[in-house]
Amino acid sequence: MSAEAARAPQPDHEATLPERAFGLRLLEAMLFAAGEPLDEATLAARLPEGSDLRSLLTELAADYAPRGVNLVRVAGKWMLRTAPDLGFLLARDKPEPRRLSRAGLETLAIIAYHQPVTRAEIEEIRGVSTNKGTLDVLLAAGWVRMRGRRRSPGRPVTYGTTETFLVHFGLDTIQDLPGLDELRGTGLIDARVSAGLTVPLPSDDAGLKDDEDPLEPEFDLSFAPEPEAEGEDEA
Repeated sequence: MSAEAARAPQPDHEATLPERAFGLRLLEAMLFAAGEPLDEATLAARLPEGSDLRSLLTELAADYAPRGVNLVRVAGKWMLRTAPDLGFLLARDKPEPRRLSRAGLETLAIIAYHQPVTRAEIEEIRGVSTNKGTLDVLLAAGWVRMRGRRRSPGRPVTYGTTETFLVHFGLDTIQDLPGLDELRGTGLIDARVSAGLTVPLPSDDAGLKDDEDPLEPEFDLSFAPEPEAEGEDEA
């Protein structure tokens, strides 16, 4: 390159890219650098004015679909995640996750489908008393939160699921949980169960229900350490 060419102003690479191509690159960079799922408002605020965010997301998701990393929507937000068919290959490089007991899985499922729900209501649905350690494990995992207090004698705490629950299980909304027919198809529910059995339509609306009061401002669980082990529930 001649001295004159070296001194000549170089073209702005960003400006020479077609606007849509630049928007895709910027969107990809934001998602790659993010440590957590990003909502559409956050993404749109960083894109050039007039960008069609939905169209860009659709194109980027299609571009990533056959790759080892996919663009997915979870908890109403967007993130890059390892392709499902490759997850088992990478799992061996991670610490063994703590496995929930049957009691923990049942309790989590009841909270997910019946929220807001109290401990007494969980026990009534399960038909057995619930060990406090079971709820402690779910709270420590960040999958369950304390919502408020039921307007009933004793003002028991109500429980619901969290955004972390949706992200961990790859759900866009709580309504993506399987319904009765899907549960029967997977064998989780016996196909011969009573025809009257129903599975409620889950809702994780953050707003308190008419029979809930907010938790006290000073209510703090910081005194409760993460349990060392989860005990079995009483029969």
